[in-house]
Amino acid sequence: MFTGIVEDLGRVVRLEDAAGLRRFTLRSDICADGVRVGDSIAVNGACLTAVSVAANEISVEAIPETLRLTNLGQLAVDSPVNLERPLAYGDRMGGHYVQGHVDATAELIERQPDGDSEVVRFAVPPDLMSYIVAKGFVALDGVSLTVVDPHDATFAVALIPHTLRSVTLGHAPVGYRANLEVDILAKYGRVPEPEKAGSPSIAGLRAAGYRLDETR
Repeated sequence: MFTGIVEDLGRVVRLEDAAGLRRFTLRSDICADGVRVGDSIAVNGACLTAVSVAANEISVEAIPETLRLTNLGQLAVDSPVNLERPLAYGDRMGGHYVQGHVDATAELIERQPDGDSEVVRFAVPPDLMSYIVAKGFVALDGVSLTVVDPHDATFAVALIPHTLRSVTLGHAPVGYRANLEVDILAKYGRVPEPEKAGSPSIAGLRAAGYRLDETR
């Protein structure tokens, strides 16, 4: 579990493809500290496992499914990556609950200055818009951000100067695809139709011969 508060803007220093996996070696003086082999680490918001740790480098591996569904497949040597170590018991909760399970990529379609900050708009798959609400949370490349003006399968976020300097989105061009994870509380808080949830409906139970106890 993560919080969406990026600890470091790391760099890809090596890429290796072998046995259906891609291994990324990432340089970070901050996030390599205290990480052990087997620990989780969020790389652009995707939860991966550390398979090797050196003084200031962490190696992680991604399977083809991860490369297809995230922007990790587009990384090259020297690409910047947002890094966050997992939340530890007793840590401050500065962002929101982020699982590191990317739902889709969101396309950056517009950047507009707003004083010293920028308002950045993204287009998303329409089926995810029911989880994206004004003033709610999203994670973009693992960054916890507040939703602004969601409409027509798009939404915006405001990036303050510190964020612009500190994460991948700071200089991302129009057309960039960011890893999107919608708020887990929005997922679990939304009540689906019973049939879609895999649970039988009242009508389905009656059709199967069950009778409702009207005395209860």
